Amino acid sequence: MRWAVLYARSRAMPVSFAALAVSMAVIWFLARDRWSMIPVSLALLVAIAVTAIGLSGQDVDLDRTAAIRWVPRRGLHLLLIGGLAVGAVLLPRLWEADRVPVEIILRNAGGLLGLVGIAAALVGGAFGWTLPLFVFVVSFVVWATTSGTDTTHLVITWLFQPTDVAAATWTAVVLAVAGLGTYMVFGNRR
Repeated sequence: MRWAVLYARSRAMPVSFAALAVSMAVIWFLARDRWSMIPVSLALLVAIAVTAIGLSGQDVDLDRTAAIRWVPRRGLHLLLIGGLAVGAVLLPRLWEADRVPVEIILRNAGGLLGLVGIAAALVGGAFGWTLPLFVFVVSFVVWATTSGTDTTHLVITWLFQPTDVAAATWTAVVLAVAGLGTYMVFGNRR
C-alpha cells in the first residue's frame, strides 16, 4: 500500500468523509429556506469538526518516530479539511437564491481551521472539534444578546460579522496562522 492510503485509513478519513456528506445534507435540509450567515457558519463548524477527528493517528509514539517529514503532511491534512468544508458549504450556492459572500465563508473556515489546529496541539486530534465549538457558542451568544461596535465585541463575534469588519478578518487570520503553524510544528498532543 502507498503511504497516502495508509495515512487516510489511520486517520479515519473514509468515515470522516461519510460523516461530512451526511451532516451537510441534514444541515442543508433543515436550513434550505434560510441559507444565511448562521446556517453557513454552523455548517462550516460541523464540516470541520467531523473531518478533524482524524488529526491524530492510532499511535502518537509511532507517528513521532516515523522516518517521514510530518510538517508538510500535517499542513496538507489541515488544508484538505478546510477545502472540504468550504466546498461542502459552497455547494448549495448552485441552487440557493440567498448567498452568503464567499469572503465570509473563507474567513470563517480559516479561523475555525486554526482553532482546530490549536485544539489538536493542546488536547489531541480526537478532540480538535472542542475549541471551535466553544468559540462558535460564545460568539453566537454574545452576538445574539448584545450589540456593539467596539473592537472587543467585534473580535468575540468575528464569525457573524460582515466582510467589511477588519477586526473580524484579522481575528480569523491570526487564528488561522497560529493554528496551522502550531499543528504543523507540534502535531497532536499525546
